[in-house]
Amino acid sequence: MKKSPVITTPKGFSFSVTEAAIKKPGKKDIALIFSEVESSIAGTFTTNAVKAAPVQLCMRKIRTGKGQAIVVNSGNANACTGKEGMKDAQAIISAVSQPLGISHTLTYICSTGVIGTPMPMKRIIPAIGPLTGGLGNASFEDIAKAIMTTDTFPKVASRSLRIGGKQGVIAGICKGAGMIAPNMATMLCFILTDMAVEKKTLQAALRNSVRKSFNRITIDGDMSTNDTALMMANGILGNKPLTKKSPAFPSFQKALDDLTYELSKLIVKDGEGATKLVEVIVRNVKNEGDAEKAALAIANSSLVKTAIYGNDANWGRIMAAAGYSKANFSPDKADIFFNKIQVVKKGVMNNKDKEATEEMKGKELKITVDLHAGKASAKVLTCDLTEDYIRINAEYRT
Repeated sequence: MKKSPVITTPKGFSFSVTEAAIKKPGKKDIALIFSEVESSIAGTFTTNAVKAAPVQLCMRKIRTGKGQAIVVNSGNANACTGKEGMKDAQAIISAVSQPLGISHTLTYICSTGVIGTPMPMKRIIPAIGPLTGGLGNASFEDIAKAIMTTDTFPKVASRSLRIGGKQGVIAGICKGAGMIAPNMATMLCFILTDMAVEKKTLQAALRNSVRKSFNRITIDGDMSTNDTALMMANGILGNKPLTKKSPAFPSFQKALDDLTYELSKLIVKDGEGATKLVEVIVRNVKNEGDAEKAALAIANSSLVKTAIYGNDANWGRIMAAAGYSKANFSPDKADIFFNKIQVVKKGVMNNKDKEATEEMKGKELKITVDLHAGKASAKVLTCDLTEDYIRINAEYRT
């Protein structure tokens, strides 16, 4: 297994993008991913009680573990749009499935963009013909560009893996820069592989990777109504379908873990208005749940995030966040590091704030909190909070 120096696309998939002027003209804003054969499919979805119509449909379909096409649009979330929103999503699925010659049950739909605005169906439906007719004329990266909203760059990654003497590929794209505090997956993420993977195994593998990556990123503490991660395995490689007992499964899981973590870092690096990528590590805690609570509290703290933006090594804000996280620890044992500079030793100042301030001036920062309360650990990715975040979100609908 190795990290691909160039993005490699799995065999048996084709792509298409086109413009439907969903929010405004001049952007490719509707995309199609198609497998030449029926695939195993897995998914994780937002736990927000308010779920967009596409999310509701995908959650029903995913129970079959079968899929062949994914249609996705940017510019409109189709969330809080009532019965009409559901009808619109179903109409798009039907319009895509028919020319592809597949059952509507095999076509999944995802949307991202403004909440509460009806889908502009008079512009979307006419775009379906060019979309399905253009399969093969776009790249996986073109899909990543078409699903962007406030993102500033497309997010793509891939991994290679040898199974039974054959070279398989796992590739993924995602979008997201704001409204990021997922408790399931990320905003939108699509992962493809040409390896054969048993349906339940694929679902378990994706869920495990999501738990350690997309579920541990936060930009602004807001959870989306549309968060969806879908993974298709079409088996074109011809390997014996992987199960949890397969000798190659640990390598497969590791490759998927690496891929989702890289995509997670790209999301946080592109956080709306962000200038710094921050990794918060909480270690030596009684259990992983407590470690995650403390890490998320620190990563979500507006006071911590603004201090990071201002290059202020204000470790008191970190201690306070860990304290209200409900993680079980003794403050008198806590150590805090900014990169390798220890600013807190056994709960009190270590007189290294000046050195820590210099460490904070880079584009990436690692905050480590050692609570000396056990052996468990967790890490969360976040970013700083800047004036630009306010500007971007104040003007999102205009």
